[in-house]
Amino acid sequence: MSLVNPHGKEKALKPLLLTGGELREEREKARSFKEVRMSSRETGDLIMLGIGGFSPLEGFMGQGDWKGSVDSYTMADGTFWPIPITLSTSREKADSLSAGEEVALVDDESGELMGSMIVEEKYTIDKAHECREVFKTDDTEHPGVLKVMEQGEVNLGGPVKVFSEGTFPSEFEGIYMTPVQTRKLFEENGWSTVAAFQTRNPMHRSHEYLVKIAIEICDGVLIHQLLGKLKPGDIPADVRKECINALMENYFVKGTCIQAGYPLDMRYAGPREALLHALFRQNFGCSHLIVGRDHAGVGDFYGPFDAHHIFDEIPEDALETKPLKIDWTFYCYKCDGMASMKTCPHGKEDRLSVSGTRLRKMLSEGEAVPDHFSRPEVLEILKEYYAGLSEKVDIKVHTHAEGK
Repeated sequence: MSLVNPHGKEKALKPLLLTGGELREEREKARSFKEVRMSSRETGDLIMLGIGGFSPLEGFMGQGDWKGSVDSYTMADGTFWPIPITLSTSREKADSLSAGEEVALVDDESGELMGSMIVEEKYTIDKAHECREVFKTDDTEHPGVLKVMEQGEVNLGGPVKVFSEGTFPSEFEGIYMTPVQTRKLFEENGWSTVAAFQTRNPMHRSHEYLVKIAIEICDGVLIHQLLGKLKPGDIPADVRKECINALMENYFVKGTCIQAGYPLDMRYAGPREALLHALFRQNFGCSHLIVGRDHAGVGDFYGPFDAHHIFDEIPEDALETKPLKIDWTFYCYKCDGMASMKTCPHGKEDRLSVSGTRLRKMLSEGEAVPDHFSRPEVLEILKEYYAGLSEKVDIKVHTHAEGK
């Protein structure tokens, strides 16, 4: 058996990252172009276009693809795509650009020249409409909504050439991987069925349990953590990497899982983001995506299993990567082990509900962490991290949406 095909009609990876002489030539040319500055989200999206993580996209979406993606989960040519991938700029900058003009794409924070784009389209969008469709809210308390509302007034659409992967390859050496690299690793391991575990948190006992269920079902698991920007209070990627390594070394059979990272910012789009997670995991070679409670959610904006239900609403052939839906998981004192709502008959009083948000709050406030909440090796790393923080972040714990 072979790995799942990359997403799209051509079933081929389309990395847009230039190398060698072509890279030197295009980079030199771009120095004379007008600059379009990119937010960290847009830079992450550009890097994903570069490494083929967003295959078959060839650039930032034009109006037809934006509208189709927002309203019906499909681009103008019928390709399934659940969240728009767009680049925005100010009205003034857009007015200064001509149709067909090539622009330099520059990361706003670092000032690095990241790529170039031919401006094929300039269009305005109804930001509130995009937010209501994609995030199910236009409340700017939602961090993903806030990012869209803060975008420039005009979207630019067109094909891109990508020059750089930013600091990701050096900063996260050993875990930052491209789809070509993960596919090669899976093939070397003899894996054809691979479950992706999406995380933006250090893995606690509940996460460990989800991954072990997937290991029983699939040949292996890709523990795939987000390396881009998060909301205040979330734990940075270098600390997560250390925690996951400690967990893998002490509690997993060697050769059953691989830790890797990808360069996106978190959108916190809940169910829609779960679909995007499955889509780009297909490009990375994963046959399944583990979807637990409140996948990619934030606050109380989504129901705990909205991300399960959305996979039932899309066409069967939309994605080759399928969801591995797993119920609410927790430690049960009566069962004397990890369990889920499907396997444990006991009541709330017998269960220790494990949540990333709750754990962060306890550690940040110096509270004692109950047994069975997280592995001791992981807690040691986290305690050291929190002890070194000069500023404490207020962490809100919500009723059901506790930080997957």
